[in-house]
Amino acid sequence: MSLTETRSYGRSGPIAGPGVGRHLLIVDDDDRIRELLKEFLAREGYRVTGAAHAAAAKRMMELIEFDLVVLDVMMPGESGLDLTSWVRAKAETSKTPVLLLTARGDPEDRIEGLSRGADDYMSKPFEPRELALRIDAILRRTGGKPIGPREIKLGTAVFDMERLELIRDGAPQRLTEAEAQLLKTLALHAHAPVERMSLSPDTADITGRAVDVQVTRLRRKLEVDPKNPRYLQTVRGVGYMLAPD
Repeated sequence: MSLTETRSYGRSGPIAGPGVGRHLLIVDDDDRIRELLKEFLAREGYRVTGAAHAAAAKRMMELIEFDLVVLDVMMPGESGLDLTSWVRAKAETSKTPVLLLTARGDPEDRIEGLSRGADDYMSKPFEPRELALRIDAILRRTGGKPIGPREIKLGTAVFDMERLELIRDGAPQRLTEAEAQLLKTLALHAHAPVERMSLSPDTADITGRAVDVQVTRLRRKLEVDPKNPRYLQTVRGVGYMLAPD
C-alpha cells in the first residue's frame, strides 16, 4: 500500500463517491495502515470507523450496524480469522460482509479465510483503489441499506443532492463546490456524526480549519440563527452532523 499514492489521491479525489451512505469498520493493529485506509475510503464517500484490535471491534459491532468490515488477519490476541467466525456466529452481524487483509498470500490461508465466512480476501501490499473496487463489488453483490432520498429538507431550505443545489425560502443559495460537497456528505450521513477530517477537502489541512470555515458559511445559508444551529450541528470531539426534518 503506497502512502504517496493514497495521499495524492486524497487531494484530488471526490469527497463523496460510490460509497455514499455506507458505514465501514476497519480493524488493523497497524495505526498507519488503519488511518490511511480511513482517509482513502472517506474520499470514496464511505463513513469509516477504525478499531486497533478484535476486542474493540466487537464492542463497536455490538453498538453499531456496519455495512462491511475490513479485517487484518494477523493481529495480536484474537486474529482476524477468529473475529470473522465471531461475526458469522452472531445473529446481529451474521450477514455483515467481511473482507480480510493479510501479509500471507498462501492458497491455504485464503481457503481458511473463505471457509470462516469471509466474502473476499486481499494480500498485502495492495493498491487502495483495488480495495475500494472490491468493497464496492461486495456491497453491490450483498445489497445494503438504501442510500436515501434525492432531496433533503432543512426547515425552509431544501438541498438537492444530485444537482448540489440549495433553495431557501424559494430563493437559490450560492454554494461553492467545497460547500456543496461537504453538505452532500453530511446529508448522506444524516443524523449521524461525521469526523471533521473525513469532511476535509484537503489532506494537508491537518487541523480541519477549512471545514470549520465552510460549516460557518453553510450555517449562514441554512440556519435562522447561525450561532445556535438547528440543522448543522457540532458534535464535540468528533466533527459535525446534519439533522434534517
